[in-house]
Amino acid sequence: MDDKKEMEEKFPPQYNSKGIEDGLYDLWEEKGYFTASSHKAGGKKYVVVIPPPNITGFLHMGHALNNTIQDILVRWKRMAGFNALWVPGTDHAGIATQNVVEKMLGKKNVHRKTLGREKFIEEVWKWKEEYGSRIIFQLKKLGASCDWSMQRFTMDEGLSRSVKEAFVLLYNKGLIYRGERIINRCCRCGTALSDEEVEYRDEDSFLYYLKYPLEDGGFIEVATTRPETMLGDTAVAVNPADARYKKIIGKNVKLPFVDRIIPVIADDAVEKDFGTGAVKVTPSHDPADFEMGKRHDLPFVTVMNEEGVMNENAGIFKGLDRFKCREEIVKGLESAGFLAKTEPHANRVGCCYRCGNLVEPYLSAQWFVKMAPLAKPAIEAAEKDELKFYPERWKKVYLNWLYNIRDWCISRQIWWGHRIPVWYCRDCAAKSAEGGEQKGVFVSADTPAACPECGGSEIYQDPDVLDTWFSSWLWPFSVFGWPEKTKELETYYPTDTLATAQEILFFWVAKMVMAGNEFMGGTPFENVLIHGTVRDKTGRKMSKSLGNVIDPVKIIEDYGADSLRFSLISMTASGQDVFLSPTFYIKGRNFMNKLWNASRFIASAADNNGVSGIELPRDANDLLFPELWIIAKLDGVTENVNASLESFRLNEALNSLYDFFWHDFCDWYLEISKVHQEQNAEYFRNTVLPVLFHVHLSVMKMLHPFIPFITEKIWRIFSGYCVPETESIVVSSWPVPRAVSRNRELRDEVKKIEDIIEVVTTIRDIKTRFGVPVVKPIDCFFERKPEGLEAAVISRLAGVGNIIAYGKKGESAGNMLVKNLRQGRLGMSFEGIIDISKETSKLINEREKLKGYFEKIDAKLRNAEFMNKAPEEVKEKEREKKRQIEEALNNLEKDMDFLQGK
Repeated sequence: MDDKKEMEEKFPPQYNSKGIEDGLYDLWEEKGYFTASSHKAGGKKYVVVIPPPNITGFLHMGHALNNTIQDILVRWKRMAGFNALWVPGTDHAGIATQNVVEKMLGKKNVHRKTLGREKFIEEVWKWKEEYGSRIIFQLKKLGASCDWSMQRFTMDEGLSRSVKEAFVLLYNKGLIYRGERIINRCCRCGTALSDEEVEYRDEDSFLYYLKYPLEDGGFIEVATTRPETMLGDTAVAVNPADARYKKIIGKNVKLPFVDRIIPVIADDAVEKDFGTGAVKVTPSHDPADFEMGKRHDLPFVTVMNEEGVMNENAGIFKGLDRFKCREEIVKGLESAGFLAKTEPHANRVGCCYRCGNLVEPYLSAQWFVKMAPLAKPAIEAAEKDELKFYPERWKKVYLNWLYNIRDWCISRQIWWGHRIPVWYCRDCAAKSAEGGEQKGVFVSADTPAACPECGGSEIYQDPDVLDTWFSSWLWPFSVFGWPEKTKELETYYPTDTLATAQEILFFWVAKMVMAGNEFMGGTPFENVLIHGTVRDKTGRKMSKSLGNVIDPVKIIEDYGADSLRFSLISMTASGQDVFLSPTFYIKGRNFMNKLWNASRFIASAADNNGVSGIELPRDANDLLFPELWIIAKLDGVTENVNASLESFRLNEALNSLYDFFWHDFCDWYLEISKVHQEQNAEYFRNTVLPVLFHVHLSVMKMLHPFIPFITEKIWRIFSGYCVPETESIVVSSWPVPRAVSRNRELRDEVKKIEDIIEVVTTIRDIKTRFGVPVVKPIDCFFERKPEGLEAAVISRLAGVGNIIAYGKKGESAGNMLVKNLRQGRLGMSFEGIIDISKETSKLINEREKLKGYFEKIDAKLRNAEFMNKAPEEVKEKEREKKRQIEEALNNLEKDMDFLQGK
């Protein structure tokens, strides 16, 4: 095989991720590189537990961002010598999974309730086995370096045991109780929701003004957005300081349709300025009214069932859906003369976070966790900085929620999930009914054979399941076997960093901190890294209904995981939302090509010189200034990357590497190396090539956590040229600066390149501005004339013909431009190439024309009549023209400055 074919086989002209990424990931798994302790047994531990994605999920951009962040941290720490562990797993996602399976069965005309609980759960497990691992497969495609031997599922036997144990412990401490309170009910999903599971949206609604007849004549007017709940009113309330209503406080009102007599009461919670200042009080259907009802000992009348259908307390409206009932109530009030008016009203309504349906505030008996006692140590952890947030502003958000925390409704009226470990004895319940004292309710982590109170076997389990987050809040220690005292729990808990989205700060993060302190005696992680939400380029959240979803799996298939990962992280500032255009991945794809082509050039140079077994020269004194410069720059970027990673500024770390590789290394040092190759083949072979490989591989190491596949591929190819450090870059050592830039004796040598760059950039800029090809040679005059290698580099990179010292013949040529640089004056002769006086005249004429256009547009935009009458899009076009002309004028001024030597 000839050299060209061999190179094309090793390094094809174009990088193609297809066929490379899957093979490399399989190899990593086969070698066990992601298994904790397998390569860094003596290292300090670094542990991350994955925010477990739902088994219903597909990889979306939020997952891609979150898991890329985690992978960067874990790969970096693994290379830095830590015993790094990333625990993967999935969440059973109670409501979401039950909904998916119900829909699947519905297509077969099978209903959940027809199947019954046990058979339905069997169907869910079947679905989980078939589809529940999709997202795990997709995470592997992304490159996630999880220890898959540690993979967990929130309904695994061990984690189920953790859930039961936690419930029993909290119940026995009096922190779990059953109570009747207003909860958020999703009538579509058929279950209670916690406050955090309700999402709010703005909706155009109506404010209805209802006239309630007073018993002794006249009316009192109340305003409501939910007239259907009037059927459950048990009072009308006014503010005691409201002079309008002082005389009717204590009087009675006859409630339309149901003829219930209800009192007018005074309560400080009523806002005098809302509506009429009088409000209807419905204790069973509003949280504020619930509290008011308790304060005034009002009756509680529930007027709809759990499906949102009006019940027997709704009288003639019984059997109507709640929204249909609203329509009929309004019609009836209007015809009876009890509807004073209706006004448009911007309303903020609560919706189920899973199905999007409006939630119904509903009086219901549910299981709750007392949160205030659990919140105290979680608050202290943040206040004492035992728990750190990145960005720090999220600490205040976290604390504000905990300062105002409410009890957590943990029971759900669905079938898929952890069954509440509460048991009831029918025999004891019967005795309780006779004696008035509640008996026969007990908790157990194991299935009891008999009632512990009476010994009877007539026992049954609570039908509800626990909120999905009740298993998730135990995740950082349940994955290691708690409540058993396992070796894994002893070794890996507490974990180190949690990376997650801002949306689940309350759902999950705060609750995990509470659980860690309650069950393990301390905070479950030290650092919380909060990243933003992924949005489209206009700032909208991505959703199928909006048609703005960008599929990460498709990008991986077409352009590779590295292109996706690079592009996501490079534009993700710490904690800020991420705005993606449909082609955002192009920057990453282009950078992969740049890496590949630079690697190909270096490998070709090594082949052409017959070099292998390369080692970096150990003595910096053997290096010339270009090599000292690039190693010093490498030192600087290494320090910057380390500092950025330590403070979780991942985008800054990546962009530092991007700038160094693209500009310092490729634009400058690779080009300078070609001068070496032409001038001193031996130095190129023995010194420059080792430096090229060293710098390139050091950058590959630092890039590896961000773009693991292409860096592994290049590492393996380069192992054929260098003395290999490790078989895989995954387990290579993290780069350490060589401190060249801090060596005073070498510092002046390093600065030579900065002077060369200034000269070359100046010449190139002027040529580009005036349409002169960069390769077209011009004569240049120097106050400090460069010699030797400096002169050769300037000649090649800037297209310089003769290099002449000032004071020699020709320096006063008429077509010469002069610039003052750090190293002195630089004169550039354009004799026979451009006529400076003509170019100046052309620029002056162009400037005058543009000024004329600018003045006309400016006058138009100052014209009051135009600004008042013109459509907004026309005005914006004129403003854009003005901006473009301003930019053109600025560029012209710069060109004239160049010509005048400024």
